Amino acid sequence: MTVIGQDEDQGRAARTGRGTGPGAILLAGSCLPILGSVLLAPVLPRLMEAFSTTAGVEVLVPIVLTAPALMIGLLAPFAGRLVDAAGRKRVLVVALVIYALFGTAPLYLDSLGAIVGSRVGVGICEAAIMTACTTMLADLFDGTARDRWFARQTIATTLAATVFFGLGGALGAVSWRAPFVLYAASLVIAALVAAFVRDTGRTPAAALPPVPWRLIAVPCLVTLFGGIVFYTPIAELSLVLASVGVTSTATIGLVSAVASLATAAGGFTFGRVARRGPAVLLPVALALAGVGLVVVGISSSVPVIAVGAVIASAGTGLLLPTLLTWALSGLGFAERGRGTGMWTAAMFIGQFFCPLVLLAVAIPLGGLSGAVLALGVVTALFAGVAPLIVRRAVARTV
Repeated sequence: MTVIGQDEDQGRAARTGRGTGPGAILLAGSCLPILGSVLLAPVLPRLMEAFSTTAGVEVLVPIVLTAPALMIGLLAPFAGRLVDAAGRKRVLVVALVIYALFGTAPLYLDSLGAIVGSRVGVGICEAAIMTACTTMLADLFDGTARDRWFARQTIATTLAATVFFGLGGALGAVSWRAPFVLYAASLVIAALVAAFVRDTGRTPAAALPPVPWRLIAVPCLVTLFGGIVFYTPIAELSLVLASVGVTSTATIGLVSAVASLATAAGGFTFGRVARRGPAVLLPVALALAGVGLVVVGISSSVPVIAVGAVIASAGTGLLLPTLLTWALSGLGFAERGRGTGMWTAAMFIGQFFCPLVLLAVAIPLGGLSGAVLALGVVTALFAGVAPLIVRRAVARTV
């Protein structure tokens, strides 16, 4: 069955505030995939030490960190089809439960290969969780309410990254296994979803309309580039600071935390200016990100690098909900899960390739700072043509 009427009722409920509780639960669920990318970063050296006698440990340990993001990038479109056909709530609850099983598995696994396998399982579940949570937010809210909840999603995931990084470091001081305990939190969220989030319906697989490529192809392609830009301040800032002689982890942590707050501020701003649309907001976001990355890339002064990181992060905080709103704005209920899955895949593939792209560019440019500078220049130039890209994309859909 296709529950279009229920979808409209949910939107009306959201405008009167009755969707706030379910929305908050879905935000919590959206934060879980962040665990895969930041929680374990502080314990990688201890993990490397624990499995130092394992063949290929230098390759396998980094995969423990990156495998979930790669799985999201590869499988989110398939998760989107499942979300449309099987029902958002059903997929979300099942994925949250299985996520806890895979996520906590390294607490008792003694083989690095098995741990890598469990991380692949985590990524598969995260693809379903991220797609289902974002799709249900789009189902539950419409208009300016939807824009604000997408902005809150950016804020929540950004702040969660900062918190999880700190928790990972604190628990990692106890044992390299200890951070994996936090994956059990998904069971609490699964119970909350089951009890308090109303299912927004499904469309039987036989009745699914074709994917409207004309609506989402261009936003997803831009999002692929946006993923690289978004992840650069997160993944590369500490390395840039180290390359200019910063050895204090406290200084690196402080600058990174301030940049994270700037990302949250950018997301908060989107909720207030979303009505201006992607033709205006996309170039502004890209311009801020580009200028900030240029400042980071050309300077060897820590305060100046910090300023550049704040500017770039404010831009990426505005960029993420702008791209998501653009991609989903024209999709109907029966198409929304697949559209969300494709957008999610584009974002995470961009994030996965971010360090690889910068590394490839850094070699001919003489270092990471040169690569960040080059990305900043390209981003700023892209900002100049972004309004034309948006307008042409919109014109092709009319």
